[in-house]
Amino acid sequence: MVEIVNVVASGALDAELDLERLADDIGEPVARYDPEKYPGMYLRFEEDAPLITVYRTGKFIITGADSEEESYSFRERFLNLFSDMDVIERPENKWFSIQNYVCTAELGQNLNLNALVISLGLEKTEYEPEQFPGLIYRPDNGNCVILVFATGKVVITGSKQTADAECCFADFKNSVYKTL
Repeated sequence: MVEIVNVVASGALDAELDLERLADDIGEPVARYDPEKYPGMYLRFEEDAPLITVYRTGKFIITGADSEEESYSFRERFLNLFSDMDVIERPENKWFSIQNYVCTAELGQNLNLNALVISLGLEKTEYEPEQFPGLIYRPDNGNCVILVFATGKVVITGSKQTADAECCFADFKNSVYKTL
């Protein structure tokens, strides 16, 4: 079973923003802006809530949501804040979409990653344990990337739809079980 652990979404306000003024008006701890460290302003409405990164161009990214619904909910909250501050007109934006689902799953057994690299194919895998403890697998369909750990835990990333992540994991699981 695939579980969503992070949803990354992005959108655009179609407005140029003065991030320094906005950060001052909103105030900490909700808004943080330090252009010396990063060109975007961070908004976090409460501790452990999704993070909204806003750029001068009006583009924004929402990370850390547990579901698509939560992404849309925080988008609405963000747009309402900017509308209430007269930064934008009615909180409508021309473009908003889910960019990436990060999901986890379990194979239910420990794996020999060195053997798995060989069986899955060197052209589809990367495994450098001194650099990263997981095997990186890129399936033929190209809808996602799968990180596999010796414990049998799996991270599926790059999917724009949960169905793609589920399909990717199912295909991967079948490939692994054929090689065992």
